[in-house]
Amino acid sequence: MEITNHPNNHREVSLPSGQLHVFANDEVFDSLGERVFAMAENNLRIPRNRYMSYTPDAHVGIGTCIGTTAVWEMKDGFVSPSIVGVDIGCGMRVHLTNVHKDDLRDKSLKRSIIEAIERYVPTNERVNSHYADIALEDVVTDGIEGLPKQYVEDYRSVTHVEQAKFKFDTTQLEHLRRKIWRTAHGQLGTLGGGNHFIEVQHLAIDEGKRDVAEQWGLFDGQVVVMIHSGSRAWGAMLGQVYTKSIKQAMYNWGVQTADPNLVYAPINSPEGQQYLHLMHSALNFAVVNRHMIAYGVQEGFRDVFGSDFVMPVLYDLMHNYALTEFHQNKGMLVHRKGATKALPRKHFANPVPYKNTGHPALIPGSMGTSSYIMVGEKQGAKNYYSICHGAGRVRSRRATKELVSVDEFSSALKVGEEDEILVNHRTLNKILDECPQAYKDVDQVIDSVVGAGLASVVAKCHPMMVVKGV
Repeated sequence: MEITNHPNNHREVSLPSGQLHVFANDEVFDSLGERVFAMAENNLRIPRNRYMSYTPDAHVGIGTCIGTTAVWEMKDGFVSPSIVGVDIGCGMRVHLTNVHKDDLRDKSLKRSIIEAIERYVPTNERVNSHYADIALEDVVTDGIEGLPKQYVEDYRSVTHVEQAKFKFDTTQLEHLRRKIWRTAHGQLGTLGGGNHFIEVQHLAIDEGKRDVAEQWGLFDGQVVVMIHSGSRAWGAMLGQVYTKSIKQAMYNWGVQTADPNLVYAPINSPEGQQYLHLMHSALNFAVVNRHMIAYGVQEGFRDVFGSDFVMPVLYDLMHNYALTEFHQNKGMLVHRKGATKALPRKHFANPVPYKNTGHPALIPGSMGTSSYIMVGEKQGAKNYYSICHGAGRVRSRRATKELVSVDEFSSALKVGEEDEILVNHRTLNKILDECPQAYKDVDQVIDSVVGAGLASVVAKCHPMMVVKGV
């Protein structure tokens, strides 16, 4: 394995089957284990790969590392469910408020907000009974445009998102088993477990991007709501079904991979086309799910602050998908698995409200550490405008439970102190595997991205309250 050091936190790793680009500072790069490079080698064996990279939050996943960007040309390339991931369309959403952090000093007030949110966003159930009037078929077909009008309060719901509706051949839905429909029914507006969360934060604006922050409506001390969730059972079951079907197709074609969890198909094959179309249905489900979680959060805040409380969306974007993009005047299928798109100002693909600034790139930390709102830079073109999607795990859930004590977790949340980060779980042992010690140092990850010139920090988000599912 040869390593070429380029300027600005950029290394090019020569593997037997191709080149892997890694964007990380020295500390982060040195912490990457051998398995992430072995996984890259497996991925690079997929024919005609145009580009592959890791962002600094890269860590081992199933078949492919989280933190991967992998690109093929549309005309003769490949699509891989393994490089998309099982939680198709998983992503981030941030909503603004006009509340200042000083208005939320009282712990009993913060506790009442958490309890109010939980009335509308289930954290212990798989089904949300609040939205029985929403038709699942409308959502997976039309995204946010498929919602009843009462759930779409203003124009920002469709303009301030990466995409409100992902178009696809809806006749492909006829191929789905009824079990997928039954299992996903009623899951809109549910958070899910694992690393998904709702977090109430306050902002510290970066002086270098204060002009951008002001254009986005951000101010120092502002309370915002960050949401992380995905396509729930709809995307999970699609991922599982089509991973198996493409794996069977590969067997029929006589194609093998070193990792049985890595599957792929030609984009233009029937298997590849069916997966891509149905993947778009999961993207629709995911963006609506985050929208409805936010709707529930707003209802919770209104129970506390009154019916006039508003919570406009700043932005919604995903970090698990494979979408057609145009780079070097060519149609490319860009896979991002745990990687966030961050477009710079004036880029043609920015949504209209963010043409002049670049869109917000939303990067969560870990529970108890800061998150970030960033904006892409022109140099990001060298990495297909991909940056990190979070801190990235440094140890497995099992290892975390074995190595980290509840007392250490409690200390990270400043339990008992004036600025304690309140959580919805009375027993921290339930969510110990999501403690900050399970993740990389998010500040080092952000330093890697900024140092590589891929994006800049607009605001640092300090946690105040966290709602987690189980």
